[in-house]
Amino acid sequence: MSADTIVAHLTSQSLLPPAIKAWEMYLNDQGRSPNTVKAFLSDVRILTQFMPPDRTLGAITTKDLNRYFEWMEKERPIPCSPKTLARRITSTKSFFRWLHQYGVLLVDPAEKVLQRSVMSPLPTVLTEEEVQAVLQAADSHRHERKPDARPYTLVYLLLSTGIKKSECLGIHLNHIDLEAPSGPLVFIRYASPSNRYKERKIPLPEDWILAYREYLTQYQPVDQFFPWSPRRLEYLLEDIGNEAGLGEKHLSFDMCRWSSTLMDYREGFELEKIRQKLGVSKIQWREINLKLRQLTEQQK
Repeated sequence: MSADTIVAHLTSQSLLPPAIKAWEMYLNDQGRSPNTVKAFLSDVRILTQFMPPDRTLGAITTKDLNRYFEWMEKERPIPCSPKTLARRITSTKSFFRWLHQYGVLLVDPAEKVLQRSVMSPLPTVLTEEEVQAVLQAADSHRHERKPDARPYTLVYLLLSTGIKKSECLGIHLNHIDLEAPSGPLVFIRYASPSNRYKERKIPLPEDWILAYREYLTQYQPVDQFFPWSPRRLEYLLEDIGNEAGLGEKHLSFDMCRWSSTLMDYREGFELEKIRQKLGVSKIQWREINLKLRQLTEQQK
């Protein structure tokens, strides 16, 4: 069903419940994940608790919405954290932007509602010395009586590409191209159409390839590159962190991602290329960029 068909029966005189139902159909039609759709709908349905049941879409004003968010923040019996409030504002703005985009509303009442941004704490990252200690600890396993290239293959991949845990677990052997004209690379792919914008090709270090081939010989994976549970790989990273003497720092996928990104940032990579390498939107990049500046100052 096309987006035009979904909204064809809506007008400015429609009420909130049928409009929210139509938005649900639209979101599903766009290939959004079930969790995303569920979160959006849960956020927007609270608006029906605040607005009079006979209030039409066209009668809802910016003043109404600002009052609604004030009620949610300070008066609603169920407490609302700043992070939750920011998310609900985002969902509501998205809903009314959709109604305006498809001509149901001539004016978007949520457009001038101020977005609340909530900065999460700065991530824990590795220093340059700690990065080298981690790589050395992982590499030492390649030279034991029973060689094991898995720790180094995993850790060096994370620190050089900055990929997320889910992306790492999603790599299949045919996503790694050692013969690409521009040099070896890994193709980060997504099954869901809504995440296709995150797909990208990331260069691989030449000196990673030898460990990769050792790993293939030792473990002989058939399809999935790392055919273990997320928890098993998390334990492996933590063990390497302990061997590297990181102390209270617990080596993790997220720490590797941020450390990799910070290294690129400090080495003067173009900001747009860092954003594309991470596979994040321009909106997400704003907060990441700010945190990178703060982390750089922190490490001086």
